[in-house]
Amino acid sequence: MKSSVLQGIIQRLEAMTHTQNEKEVRRFEVDGVEKCQVAYLLESDSFEMTDSQSGATFQFDDIDLVAIEIYEMLG
Repeated sequence: MKSSVLQGIIQRLEAMTHTQNEKEVRRFEVDGVEKCQVAYLLESDSFEMTDSQSGATFQFDDIDLVAIEIYEMLG
């Protein structure tokens, strides 16, 4: 059985929430092509996702919702 991609995304997002930095950023790629950037904003305890193709930015206060959006972008 293949390992869960969604679980890996959630683990990366959870690691971001343990930072002491004001803003923690991760990039999510497929075959070396960046699909999105996600920032964890400590001050607001939320995630900000930027679609690398369109430049659109989205705010999430739920780790599951941002993980699903990332998963869909990577798929």
